[in-house]
Amino acid sequence: MKKAAVGARLIFGLLWLVFGLNFFFHFLPQPPPSEAGLKFLSGLMAAPYFFMLLKVTEIAVGVMLLANIAVPLALVVISPIVIQILLYHTVLDTSGAGIALVMTAFNLFLGIAYFQSFKPLFKKV
Repeated sequence: MKKAAVGARLIFGLLWLVFGLNFFFHFLPQPPPSEAGLKFLSGLMAAPYFFMLLKVTEIAVGVMLLANIAVPLALVVISPIVIQILLYHTVLDTSGAGIALVMTAFNLFLGIAYFQSFKPLFKKV
């Protein structure tokens, strides 16, 4: 399990680093969004800070995962983003559903692998 967790952490971190950096350097082509997806993304783009904050967060999480720094924190920070990506690609624009499912699987697997770090959160106070 430990080797699988290390491999998953590295791949997951690399995904976040690459997709975050792509926003700034445009080295991967982006397919056009569906009509519903475009409406949603246009709303997000109306807040000029949103994508900058999102992509800097993705890069930071990618670096944290690759460098094995505060991995449980990185998983907590990226989880709402993973959920939003999964919902976007299953409800509004199914073209990226595959990668969204892979990212969700990595997030869940790593959450289980690092469960000892999260265990205190579930204790009755």
